[in-house]
Amino acid sequence: MYKIWCGAIFLLACITCSAQPPGYAILTDASAFEHSFSQTTASTESIRADFSQEKSLSLLSEKINSSGKFWFHKKDKLKMEYLKPFSYTLILNADRIYIRDGEKETKLSASSNNAFRQVNHILIDCVSGNMLRNPDFQYTVYQNPGHFLILLRPLARNLKAVYKNINIVLDKTDYSVTAVELDEISGDRTTLRFLNKEINVPIPETVFAIP
Repeated sequence: MYKIWCGAIFLLACITCSAQPPGYAILTDASAFEHSFSQTTASTESIRADFSQEKSLSLLSEKINSSGKFWFHKKDKLKMEYLKPFSYTLILNADRIYIRDGEKETKLSASSNNAFRQVNHILIDCVSGNMLRNPDFQYTVYQNPGHFLILLRPLARNLKAVYKNINIVLDKTDYSVTAVELDEISGDRTTLRFLNKEINVPIPETVFAIP
């Protein structure tokens, strides 16, 4: 389940690929995009959305589909609640991490674990507009009429050991995340899609409460 929640946080972060993606053209003025992206994300206080997830395993022909609810509040609160076909919840609240997998509950401190601390850092970079300056990734930006595509290549050793590519699609109208694709070294692939997004809506603090 570690891969599930780690990928879930990366849902606000990155992607990589060496060839130009079909349907996209490379963005020549990346500095202008970075400036606009930073300005927009700086004004984003909260996000509420539905999500669907498709998991392709290298050893299985069938795909695993799941869905649930997503909440985010600037700058360090995030919750993903898987509702179908299983019950699974992740809450990130400042330095604290809570995971409920069925009846099993786990509580962790991000500062006590390098991997958790790095994921937390990536999350903050995403919502603050600094993710494109994160030294753990090398990025290229592409566009089509409706979307930006950020292709990020992991440079940090622990990220490179797990992920080959992480792809993020942004809606051009509000720079919000529309889809994230995580390609793992193992050959597994996870695709997250975000639907019914609501930006800067009130979210009660109880949503992120850790029992």
